[in-house]
Amino acid sequence: MRSPVGAHIKVSGGLARGGLPYARSIGAEAVQLFVGNPRGWALPAGDPAQDEAFRAGCAEAGIPAFVHSAYLVNFGSPTALTVERSVESVRHALARGAQVGARGVVVHTGSAVAATSREAALRQVRESVLPLLDELDALADAPDLLLEPTAGQGQSLCARVEDLGPYLDALDRHPKVGVCLDTCHAFAAGHDLAAEGGVEAMLDTLVEVAGPGRLRLVHANDSKDVCGASKDRHENIGAGHIGEAPFGRLLRHPAVRGVPLVVETPGEPADNARDIATLVRLRDA
Repeated sequence: MRSPVGAHIKVSGGLARGGLPYARSIGAEAVQLFVGNPRGWALPAGDPAQDEAFRAGCAEAGIPAFVHSAYLVNFGSPTALTVERSVESVRHALARGAQVGARGVVVHTGSAVAATSREAALRQVRESVLPLLDELDALADAPDLLLEPTAGQGQSLCARVEDLGPYLDALDRHPKVGVCLDTCHAFAAGHDLAAEGGVEAMLDTLVEVAGPGRLRLVHANDSKDVCGASKDRHENIGAGHIGEAPFGRLLRHPAVRGVPLVVETPGEPADNARDIATLVRLRDA
């Protein structure tokens, strides 16, 4: 089964009115979008007509869609207000994801902030997220919650793929919890994807730790920085320290078969289109 390749899309003008033409213009076979300001806590209501038109347009074109939650979300934060707002923000993203027909909602796995509070932070993740997962039973067309490991900055709760084990255990390995792998993050956290066998080793470990079928989305991003730098700076495919060839190996790995890839790379729409075309060429080679 081929992995559809697409990008995070701009939806100015409306999800369907702006987002669908943008997706077509760059040749996207899969899309990711925000349903609010990613750098704020506002919870905007959707436009039902645009939601339905977007859902129908994606279904007609066979395009899987994903929602990315706000960057501020951190269930491991020692600040009670941040945790409370994180819960409401992700609850909103899950509801909006269901309304627009998204397969999943991507959530950064967060940070304990203080080095001494990792275990407490994971308990807090459990207390905050399990009720959200229980609520999905009552949500029609409920999307999955997709955990995105971070680049290893600070006291990350989950950066290397091995860290997914304790995080998933905290959530009882709930069937609605999946993984969103960001290649730039993995590289920044110390997985040398540019090395011979590096991609395969990382993906084999991911499957071993998380279980088969848990990987449900890939953010395909090259890296402006060297392996292990703990810096989340994306680069266009083939223009960074990962290079083009490892993405071909990633696309050929059994764990990625049929899993959508979206790029979050810098530049104009033409740059998005070029990155998508590169990945399609590698996939179909």
